[in-house]
Amino acid sequence: MPRPFRRAALLLAALAAPVLARTGYALVTEPDQGLAPITSLIPAARRSIDMTMYELLDPQVTSLLEQAASRGVRVRVILDQNYKMDANTPAYDDLTANGVAVHWANPAYACTHQKTITVDGASSAILTLNFTPRYYASSRDFAVITDDAADVAAIEATFDADFQDAQVTPADGDNLVWSPTDAQPSLLGLINGAGTSLLVENEEMSDPGVVGALCDAAGRGVAVQVCMTDRGSYRRELDRLRAAGAQLALYPASAALYIHAKVVLADYGTVGARVFIGSENFSRASLTRNRELGLIISDPGVMAAINTTLSADFAGGQTR
Repeated sequence: MPRPFRRAALLLAALAAPVLARTGYALVTEPDQGLAPITSLIPAARRSIDMTMYELLDPQVTSLLEQAASRGVRVRVILDQNYKMDANTPAYDDLTANGVAVHWANPAYACTHQKTITVDGASSAILTLNFTPRYYASSRDFAVITDDAADVAAIEATFDADFQDAQVTPADGDNLVWSPTDAQPSLLGLINGAGTSLLVENEEMSDPGVVGALCDAAGRGVAVQVCMTDRGSYRRELDRLRAAGAQLALYPASAALYIHAKVVLADYGTVGARVFIGSENFSRASLTRNRELGLIISDPGVMAAINTTLSADFAGGQTR
């Protein structure tokens, strides 16, 4: 690429990239903002890109990774094989043929459902979404981009181990929530510690510990609102939540919006407010057998945006 055009392309990528707040966090809301704030991280890389992805079907993302490798960036990718080997094989083969180091995820985990991009060892995007284009326009998802040094270092150290199928107990850094090590106690601690409100979105609702903690919270007077896509899979759990006093807003599977996000916003508007965002679904497998990653933070800007989106989603669902 001629130098003037290359400089222009890099400038456009920089303009598309999300700006980190002083506290070091930027929230990306999908489908509202599109993929550019996330994918623009890839052409901005100068030294390294490490990606762990449950499902990689987007040829644009594959191409961006290959372009980065062609300009001398060290690019490494971990792809799930236990559930998504067939789906991920085209990307695996294409990336491998174009200078990207690709590793099938450690089969010791039930699956590798983590979705993370780390650039230059300095910033990481923690996603609830996969790179699956057919869901981009309809799926409620989030990504948090952070430059918290302790978190990024812990993500990189775990990536290095996972890339070699080495046994590792991931460090939590300042804010991280890992499966299968501590996701369940971290999430239960967040829910059990709520005193005023809980706004929840998740694709699954089968883990007895999480369901029980949400029921207990509603029973002690916490305003619990749960928003999900109703696929008919969790009727018993939803009935239990409703009976405990939780408010439910459900979207039919045919709705234009599909709730794929995994978010818990606790005590918004109070000094103790915190939010969880990550890849963990509320299932036993996701919390105790998969490789997953999320984080719990108290960034005001992130929480305000999450509150706005979750409140709107709840208002748009069918309340029960």
